Amino acid sequence: MVKHSQSQSTEREMEGIEHRTVNVNGINMHIAEKGQGPVILFIHGFPELWYSWRHQIIALASQGYRAVAPDLRGYGDTDAPPSITSYTCFHVVGDLIALLDAVAPDQDKVFVVGHDWGALIAWYLCLFRPDRVKALVNMSVVLSPRNPKRKPLDSLTAIYGNAYYMCRFQEFLTYRNPGPLFLPKGEGFGHPPGAPIVLPSWLNWELTAPWTGAQIKVPVKFIVGDLDLTYNSIGTKDYIHKGGFKRDVPLLEEVIVLEDVGHFLHEEKPDEINTHIYDYFQKF
Repeated sequence: MVKHSQSQSTEREMEGIEHRTVNVNGINMHIAEKGQGPVILFIHGFPELWYSWRHQIIALASQGYRAVAPDLRGYGDTDAPPSITSYTCFHVVGDLIALLDAVAPDQDKVFVVGHDWGALIAWYLCLFRPDRVKALVNMSVVLSPRNPKRKPLDSLTAIYGNAYYMCRFQEFLTYRNPGPLFLPKGEGFGHPPGAPIVLPSWLNWELTAPWTGAQIKVPVKFIVGDLDLTYNSIGTKDYIHKGGFKRDVPLLEEVIVLEDVGHFLHEEKPDEINTHIYDYFQKF
């Protein structure tokens, strides 16, 4: 009976979340929102949608904030432009700036919360437009400073090999067989195992060259689970705890490592995450 009552309560709260479509940066973007007050922009990861923020939307809206959670371009009910060249970090950050202009024209700066690939976009948002961000709570994915000497994919391949999922995705991007997609055991996307992959010309990291060495100049709280694969990836703990993270994010105020928590910490420990977000943003 208790579980049934809690379920009904959650359903009623979910009904209070409003949905609408906003035209931003040349696309139609679906957003979920609730509450009144200072805006908190929630940026989801992969393969998620606005829905992964439902616990935070409900909690923060009840505490005097206006929670806004879009489906990013290519996800959910937001438009998915057909060209792969339409998905650079500049496109996605541009969508978010246009969204803020549309839904919160009276707020020069907003609070931001990101997770996973959404955390990466949040870093870019703060890098490109720090004038629009009051403070950031980022989860799971630390800032990855741009290495001008080596592309990210080359670094990932050198560390993890071609079987790493991001490397495998590159194979899929070069796949040009129009027939049904079958992947027999031990075979790749038409490439013999271990064979070098020639990437298309549009897959590059040159566009972010102007920001080489740039710092994130926004107040930040970072949260990660001790069982998160990102926290346990090579070099990440040293980067976080031995000064590198603070060097690149000088306004980093807190790093929270949650015990016995995995990657989807905002769904695994929603109450704890909600408290961390609320307590931090109350300082501003």
